[in-house]
Parts: sequence; structure tokens; C-alpha cells
Amino acid sequence: MSGNQHNVVSGADLGAGAETHKVFNQSSALENYNLYQCDIPLQESLRHYGFVDATDVNDYGARCGRAEVIALGFDANENKPQLDTHDRFGHRVDLVKFHPAYHQLMDMALSEGLHSGPWQEGAKNGHLKRAALSYMQSQIDAGHGCPLTMTFASVPTLKLSSDLAATWLPKILSNAYQPDNIPYFEKRAVTIGMGMTEKQGGSDVRANTTVAEPLSGSGNGALYALNGHKWFLSAPMCDAFLMLAQAKGGLTCFLVPRWREDGLKNGLYLQRLKNKMGNVSNASSEVELRQAHGWMVGEEGRGVAAIIEMVALTRFDCMVGSTAGQRQAVVQAVHHARQRSSFGVQLIDQPLMQNVLADLQLEVEGSLALTMRMAKALDNAGDPTEQLLMRLGTAVGKFWICKRTPGHAYEAMECLGGNGVIENCIMPRLYREAPINAIWEGSGNIQALDVLRALQKTPAVLERWFMEMAKTDGYHPLLDTAIAQLKSIFEAPNKLEFRARYVIEQLALTMQASLLLRSAPASVAEAFIRSRLSGGQGIYGCLSDGIDTQAILSRVMPENHCAES
Repeated sequence: MSGNQHNVVSGADLGAGAETHKVFNQSSALENYNLYQCDIPLQESLRHYGFVDATDVNDYGARCGRAEVIALGFDANENKPQLDTHDRFGHRVDLVKFHPAYHQLMDMALSEGLHSGPWQEGAKNGHLKRAALSYMQSQIDAGHGCPLTMTFASVPTLKLSSDLAATWLPKILSNAYQPDNIPYFEKRAVTIGMGMTEKQGGSDVRANTTVAEPLSGSGNGALYALNGHKWFLSAPMCDAFLMLAQAKGGLTCFLVPRWREDGLKNGLYLQRLKNKMGNVSNASSEVELRQAHGWMVGEEGRGVAAIIEMVALTRFDCMVGSTAGQRQAVVQAVHHARQRSSFGVQLIDQPLMQNVLADLQLEVEGSLALTMRMAKALDNAGDPTEQLLMRLGTAVGKFWICKRTPGHAYEAMECLGGNGVIENCIMPRLYREAPINAIWEGSGNIQALDVLRALQKTPAVLERWFMEMAKTDGYHPLLDTAIAQLKSIFEAPNKLEFRARYVIEQLALTMQASLLLRSAPASVAEAFIRSRLSGGQGIYGCLSDGIDTQAILSRVMPENHCAES
């Protein structure tokens, strides 16, 4: 008999005495629940803005909450995209490989029309519906939302070129997912990416050095060759990318396909994938452009103007995504607190924990209120006054909601204690994801400067902002005082840039408060205003006496009303 055999312990020897403890006082995984049925603020918001039939949203909420769909988010993040620059024979392929879970999430979203719904003929409340669907889908995984939002947001820009629109829009608006590595003209469905940022410029795209030279004709819709580099090319396996390059007449927008019109690989050479702290299910890359073919979109020298509406829509989606991150963090924290006891009392029944959780939920309420108001403005974009509201609202909302999310994610994580930092829990992913939207599509200072530009170029945007809040004049003295103080700041315009972040904070908070007074229960609006507009709150969990935390927490995840349906 070998020595190894002497060390084997048989199953018969593992009796009850080998068991050291039973597992109890642990929360269960949050799965097989309906993300729409459990979200009272979302339901109320849709009804408030006239979205009557939410059957599709309810069905999608049930699908998003299924255990097997939630698992896709974990799998897509645990298995990062991988880059193959060459095949095994030495041919240049520039191929990014994704885990099947990523493809399943993309197929799920595209089949539901998360990229196309508002652009479909006859769509009513399309942006509201899409915001609700995207808000739920983002709670599964945020990373794959990047190509979804760029494909969605590319539509207005591509409409600037009738020839390109005729070729590309039918494929973009197809509710299908076709990730095959083949030329766009052999596909029925395509996705669109974006490559704006260069090493030396960052958000200052006018410093871009990529050059475009005409190949066939010139002007809108003509074919050019691009040479240069892009420091961030998002979602490099998309079928084409909107890029900015210097043409003879200045910075210009181009649509650059991954395959040339003759069926050969285009001159897009991926250098590497970015090793990001978050958003890891999505691939972001560096790319060299060597005689890359691309069609001009819009007027020569008007690249920023061509791309600006796309950027406004992607910034709106940052609002949606960050609000979704806040929502999922609170749901996880409340779910845990309902099942976990400490010092002989369930966490959810402990006053201090109620204060923290209710405060976290108030943040979600304010974020969702502002996001859905901007969705309604998008649905009413034919109204010039709504355009003015949206011009300021996407920059203000993107700044404030995305800025609030990292601290929110941390505080929710802390509610779970040590379990919240373990990688097989969703909380670490939410925490790493939280700063991404605050940086992408223009960091905080860029948003602040954009607000100042809007105020200078179109002063009517500020008047429209205050008109919207005037709907609640006299509703609450704290809000009235905060608005009056905010108005006084604009009487000293020479000091606005130094105080721009504070100004945007107040623009956001007063608007959120006004919206909640109109659309949320009095207990929510009162708590939000007292905690956000009276000063003194440095961290979450500092709600004052008299706030109805039970009423606020009952809105997070109503017990016995969240079953999959």
C-alpha cells in the first residue's frame, strides 16, 4: 500500500462531527424578480409623463430579473474581451473576441429595439420607453451598453448625409444582432462605434491631428482616406465608426467602416485593448488609421456641429446608466438588510440603517426624475422650448447624476459589510463602474464649461430652466429660497467659471426637487428638499428627524410584489 493511500479520508469518516457550523443569517442572491414591478418610482414616472401601456416594459423587467440573465452579466465581466491582431498564419485580422454572454446580452437588447425604438416611424413616447428599458438592462451589465448607445445616437448625425442614411440606417434600425466579421453590405443589421479622442487632445477634439484626404470627389458623402490615430476607439467590433479628422476646410466628421466598400479590410489597425478598472465587458481600444476609407458626414469643417447631437444623446444615456447603477445598488442593499440581523434586530429595522438606505433611495428618486424629464423632452424635441430644456438638461444631468454615483455605490456596498467587497457579489462591479460615466463623454469640468457655453451662446436656456421650475413656485419655502439664491449667482457672470461646479449642482438639485414635488409622493419630495437644500449633508445617512423613512423604503422593493411575471 502506497503512502498516499494512508492519507485518504473516506466519505464514511466525514460524519456530523466534521461539520463546524450551519449557515444562517445570510442573505440570498437577488434573482428571479421583476425589475419593473419592483420599481415604484419608475412606474410612477412613466405614468406621470403619459406612458399608458407598460406591458412591454413589464415583460422586459421580468426577463431582466431572471437568474440566467443576471448570470450573463457576471460571465461577460469575468471573461474580458481578447484581441487577436493577426491570425495563426500571420494575416492582419484585428479581431476582438467576446464571451458568449456578451453576445447574448447584445442580442437581447438589440432584439428589443433599445437602439432603434425612438427612431421607428410612428413611435410615441419612444424615448421614455427606451430609457425605461435601458435603465433595466444596464442593471444587468453596463459595459455592453456602450455600443448600444452609440448605435442609437448615431442616427441624427448620419441623417446629415442622405446617401449614407439610405445605405446605413435600415441596417442600424434593424432589431437584430449580427456580430459576424464580414463587410457591412453583406449584413442586415449593424452597430456603430465612435472614435473621437486622441492622445494629445482628450476632450479638446479641435486639437485632433488625424488627417483626411479626398479619394473620390469631395464634400458631404464623398470618400476620403484617413491617416492618424485614436486614443479611444469604443467597441472596436462595431461595423463602422464616427470619427473626427482634419480635412482641408477644418475638423470634419466621417463614417469609417471596418471593411472597405471593395470588400477588403479597411485600414484600421488595433494597437491594444485598454485595461480598464470598470466597464470591462466592453472593449475599448487604441487604433492607427492608415489610409482608412471613410465618408464625409455633414459639411466640411463642421465636424463638431455634426457630432454634437450624437454627443447629447450619449450623455443622456450616461444619465440613464448611472441612475441604473444607483438603483441596482440600493436594491441590493435593501434586499440584504431585509434578511440580515445584527445585535438581535434585522438591519432594515434599525433606525440608523433606515436613515442610510432611505437617503440612498432619495438619490435614486432625484436621478430618475431628472432623467425621465429629459426623456420626455427628447420625445417632444419638435417643441423649441423642450429643445432649450434638453440643451441644458443633458449637461447638467450628466454632470450631477454621474458625479453622485461613485459615492452612492460605496455607501451601498458598505451596507453589505464584508460580503459587499467579494467579487462574486455584484457590488464591486457597480463600484468600479460608477466613475466611468462621470469621465466618459466629457468629464465634470467639460460638462461645466459646456453649460457656461450654452448660457453664453443661448441665454434662453437658463430662462427655460427657471420656467420649468416656476411650475412649483410656492410649493415649498426651502425650494423657493434655493431658486432665488441660484438666480442671484447669475448676476455676477464674471465669477461663473470659478464657481461652475457649484452652479451646476444647484441647477440640478433645484430641478430635481421641483420635479419630485410634481411627480412623487409628498414624503419623498419633502425628504429630498430637506436633505439636499438645507445644507450640512456631507455623507449619506444624515436625514433629519421627522422624515418618513419607512414610506421611502417601501418604494425600493415592495415585498410580495416583485415576483417574475
